[in-house]
Amino acid sequence: MALTYPDCLQATQVVLASGAVPTIVGEAGIGKSALVADLARQRHAKLFTTVVSLVEKGDLVIPVPPLTADSFVQTAKYGSLADVQFGYSHTLVAMIRQAETHPEQEIIWFLDEFNRGTQAVQSELMNLVLQRQINTLTLPEQVHLILAENPDATMAGFEQSHYGVTPGDAAIADRTTRLILQADVTSWLSWATTVVAGQPRISPLVTGYLRENPADLHVVVADNAVDDDLQPTPRAWERVSRALRELEGQQLFGQTAVVTAIMQGNLGVTVGTTFAGYLLAQRPGLTVAQAFTSTTAVAAFQTVSAAQQQTILQNCLGSTDWPLTRDANATRFAELLASCPPDGQFAIAQTMADTANLFETLAAGQETNAGVAKLYDALTAIGKRSREIEV
Repeated sequence: MALTYPDCLQATQVVLASGAVPTIVGEAGIGKSALVADLARQRHAKLFTTVVSLVEKGDLVIPVPPLTADSFVQTAKYGSLADVQFGYSHTLVAMIRQAETHPEQEIIWFLDEFNRGTQAVQSELMNLVLQRQINTLTLPEQVHLILAENPDATMAGFEQSHYGVTPGDAAIADRTTRLILQADVTSWLSWATTVVAGQPRISPLVTGYLRENPADLHVVVADNAVDDDLQPTPRAWERVSRALRELEGQQLFGQTAVVTAIMQGNLGVTVGTTFAGYLLAQRPGLTVAQAFTSTTAVAAFQTVSAAQQQTILQNCLGSTDWPLTRDANATRFAELLASCPPDGQFAIAQTMADTANLFETLAAGQETNAGVAKLYDALTAIGKRSREIEV
């Protein structure tokens, strides 16, 4: 039975409390590592992670002679490193030292991508998982092991799985508790919208889209399906969120090709293109504040599509923080309006005409404010052209 994120987190707590070793199984990018990190925080445990797919045979079992001063290479910029051919895993050494210096603190050792390691590596790890011992080394009592695996075709419910994994030894399967993690939009959105350091974990643009399109949180395509080679996962959406904040900082939302390529590179062509379209509608290149204050706003405005230009100006009109009765705001709005095509100018002017008392207020302010007068004259000229066309 597949579990949601909160249920899997709770189940993992129970398995650890019972003295067993949990194996969390789930698609790549679904949140296995995040779950273990949350678990460690809840238990106030020190977390160590070993990516088993990156471990080589012999990393854990070949002894190393005592190091001498000649065993280290000194670098001018990056410190020193040991020049040895073989050695215990640095993570294992650090974990033992942690246990010696903090004997009361729980330690979680997370063996990620366990079934993507070679059979030889898995065999070397078996004594650690099953007997908590390797050679003469015994794991401290406060060390709890957690495994994570990608699905393989030998697992019930994953017969169509296409991951390049090495199925684990039957002894491992028999001595650990398998917990299957599934993508769950409700739980993920709850996590994503949690405020950390003054901002939500995930960009509101992402969470807003996934509320409207929950099926796009995680798309799994069968081997024989003709579709993108990339698909969205919770981890991919995290990368997208970081990219959105960078695009915001560099004021690049108006660069449609750049935005679309980044979204497709994380989410695949189908979902990436759809989400890029959503972005351009929701966040059309310039924020209201940038439109009124950025020195490059007019140039950036001229690079976006006519539809985006209208959205930006509509957003400006809808903001109460930047009244057009202020000279500088009116001047900038007139400059942006002048960059629109004629039909776009007319549409914005019509919106302004439908806004109660706006034209009257601008008319009254033009006597003392040059910027307001410039905007009022521009709107008058737009109205005049429109009437001439109708005639």
